[in-house]
Amino acid sequence: MSETVRPTIALVPGDPSGIGGELAAKLLASGELEALADVLVIATREELDRAAGQAGVELDVPDERGTGRPALVDPGRPGPLPTVTGSVNVESGAWTKAALEYAVSLAQAGEVDGICFMPLNKAALHDAGMNKEDELRWFAELLDYTGPTSEINVLPRLWTSRITSHIPMADVADRITADRVTTIVTMFDEMLRDSGIDAPRIGVAALNPHNGENGLFGRHEIDEIAPGVAAARASGIDAQGPFSADTIFLKGRDGVFDGIVTMYHDQGQIAMKLLGFDGGVTIQGGLPIAVTTPAHGTAFEIVGKGVADTNSARNAFRLAATLASRKAARTRA
Repeated sequence: MSETVRPTIALVPGDPSGIGGELAAKLLASGELEALADVLVIATREELDRAAGQAGVELDVPDERGTGRPALVDPGRPGPLPTVTGSVNVESGAWTKAALEYAVSLAQAGEVDGICFMPLNKAALHDAGMNKEDELRWFAELLDYTGPTSEINVLPRLWTSRITSHIPMADVADRITADRVTTIVTMFDEMLRDSGIDAPRIGVAALNPHNGENGLFGRHEIDEIAPGVAAARASGIDAQGPFSADTIFLKGRDGVFDGIVTMYHDQGQIAMKLLGFDGGVTIQGGLPIAVTTPAHGTAFEIVGKGVADTNSARNAFRLAATLASRKAARTRA
């Protein structure tokens, strides 16, 4: 198992029109976070006070760092705290964008080892100027990182990654290459090891029905996916496949694999959300720093009701701390 160090994690409350602030406040009030990491809360005092009120908790988060408790760090804002809650709006997108940019700048300066952000809204971020199809590519741009990336989704006993992500279905087939399969499987193996799994078992899904039926329904399995898996195996990774996409998640459910690589977004997301939506975590996989978030959204319909469940948020922070700890240990070795 990899060596570990105590990491510093930036906790970003997310879109202020959603439940992110409430989730962050509940996590901070629980006292659990400081056992896992040093915590910098990227928020204004007004934002944190409002979140505490929404959550029905009392918070005492100082501005001073190094006290052994979470510290409040004001990122500077493009305007006042948005007052609109429960809907998409550009002011909240700008508020969230500024906090995330500041958290990334702290990571680039070596002041934090990872980022855990509460739910955001992609439409609001785009309205506020995020120029990429999703936050993973946006983070990569901010970090000036050009290596392989893939969104990773995590349930307590099963992880998924994917070869293509937020692109039109019409573009999927052309993006699946042997090199891409090998690259993503290799990255995925490293992420699983950083989570504490010493010998990850990875299954790889097919693209075409019935695993291509020996080329009858398409040759991607023969020409691209199988060679990509073979190359990963040759490097020492326990990768198997391709397996028909309509059965591979039965193997995952039954514990045959620790992680499954799918070919496109919904091939994995539908299965994972059926297996267990509550408690899920999304990792911005492949980045040079650990970045995690709850797998659910901003839940506008329950904002201010104090009923937001913290299970996914807690899991996201715990995973950020674990991944960041091992990444930091490698960097400092």
